[in-house]
Amino acid sequence: METTQDFDQVVMHLKSKCIKRRVAVVCPRDKSTQEAVERATRDGFIEAVMLDGDDLTSVAEQAVAMVQQGEADMIMKGLIPSEILLKAILRYNGGLLSEGHLLTHTACANIPQYPKLLFYSDAAVIPFPTHEQRIQQVSYVADLCRAMGVEEPKIALIHCSEEVDERHFPYTAGYAEIAERAKRGEFGRCVVDGPLDLKTSCSAESLKVKGIASPIAGDADALIFPNIEAGNVFHKSITLFNNAKLASILLGASVPVVLTSRADTADTKYYSLAAAAARGRRESQRA
Repeated sequence: METTQDFDQVVMHLKSKCIKRRVAVVCPRDKSTQEAVERATRDGFIEAVMLDGDDLTSVAEQAVAMVQQGEADMIMKGLIPSEILLKAILRYNGGLLSEGHLLTHTACANIPQYPKLLFYSDAAVIPFPTHEQRIQQVSYVADLCRAMGVEEPKIALIHCSEEVDERHFPYTAGYAEIAERAKRGEFGRCVVDGPLDLKTSCSAESLKVKGIASPIAGDADALIFPNIEAGNVFHKSITLFNNAKLASILLGASVPVVLTSRADTADTKYYSLAAAAARGRRESQRA
């Protein structure tokens, strides 16, 4: 699959490869979740198991158990508080998070003004990523990009400027090491650079005007934000002002988790199912 321009192309890829994932849908009581699941089922890339009941904790644990027993490839949140589902994912019967991994939010946006899908992390889960957590975020987003058709993703490490400022923004001191890891192939085939601001990451003209040389070339496929505040403002802004279409999933567990907001539209939940289906189980967890 060539570099992916929109979510329709992702769905076409799933269909062409006859990919069908088993999804444990937890408390599918809301209309938007039901519509998204019905649409994805009609399109043939999921097989849904609807889990419901009065004891929300038990229902969440049932979904985790299905994954642990090899009966589900994905989990989807319906009308259940996120903290209940996340507690089960992290703790029930050992949970779904193996040693050395972390849960992080990764989103993908189809922005009308941008020529391709744009991935980013983290807008919802990790408040202030440590250097080690940021390394994992890069690894996860690189894997997701490739799963969704971006053969060699360009990943920008975001800052408010292109200068390392160890005194005021100590996290920028680690950006060079992450880029070097990418050169050594630790994240698979990808290009990583930073610090870059949002415009120099996504605009070749801005990069040219500033006289900056970067392998990202103003053509980023993915953005790694420095903290949840920056990521969340971007996340909300592109939907409010740019009519972006979104997919949001959690990565790091043995299977992807569709953890959208109750207020998200059926389209967002459908696209999130498509992204999760493209990603599938972690390779290390497959039999």
